[in-house]
Amino acid sequence: MVGEKVLLRIYMRSSDMYHLAPAYERVVQQAEKHKLAGVTVLRGIMGFGARGFISPSPMRLVGDAPVILECVDDGAKLLIFLRDMTEKILHHGFATMERAAVAMYRPREHATAGQARLMGQIKPLSTLPALEGELPMLTNFDGVLLRIFIGDSDRHERKPLHEALLQKARELGLSGATVLQGSMGFGAHSVVHSDKILAMSSDLPIVIELVDTREKIERLLPHIDQMVTEGLITMEDVKVIAYRHGADAGQKK
Repeated sequence: MVGEKVLLRIYMRSSDMYHLAPAYERVVQQAEKHKLAGVTVLRGIMGFGARGFISPSPMRLVGDAPVILECVDDGAKLLIFLRDMTEKILHHGFATMERAAVAMYRPREHATAGQARLMGQIKPLSTLPALEGELPMLTNFDGVLLRIFIGDSDRHERKPLHEALLQKARELGLSGATVLQGSMGFGAHSVVHSDKILAMSSDLPIVIELVDTREKIERLLPHIDQMVTEGLITMEDVKVIAYRHGADAGQKK
């Protein structure tokens, strides 16, 4: 498993259903059947996409929320998995692929120390599998994943900064954005913030993820530069491999 692999990220909504269960849970079950190395489910607090805006809700465990599923494995295995998923379950949302050079993979029964190592630098997207003709998709393009790291107490014109950034991204016509809230972290000032009961007012970390063409991301950057007074921004080249627009995605359930 160590070496050049692919990171697959699937963007969904928690309210998407398949056979009387949340669709993201079905995707995780299918990933296990396909014997993928593992899946991580990240639940956002707000976002927007082709099917509209998802506002923050005090009922986070039961309300609608953006969901991101991440898995790392061989590109060929992920293509087979995605082909199965797009036919069965993934009728909305979109997915991206990017390089994931695995520095260490340690199954519990084979725990051996001293094997972690960094991979060399390579041309972006050069290690991804060819997608043409492989998947039933509506779009297939090279794009950029932009991540904005801020705090949930940051403000812009008296509004939470992450909400203001999402509003601006939507005004500029970006395809979608997801806001994730961390439970602990520190930033440039090395102050550790936590969501423990005695620290509910702490400045918890916020990550905003936006995926679109380079041109649209560049259109947003001057606004980010003006609005974010303290934070961190990263970018990754990604292949957008599936994009499903509500009514155009079929009615399979």
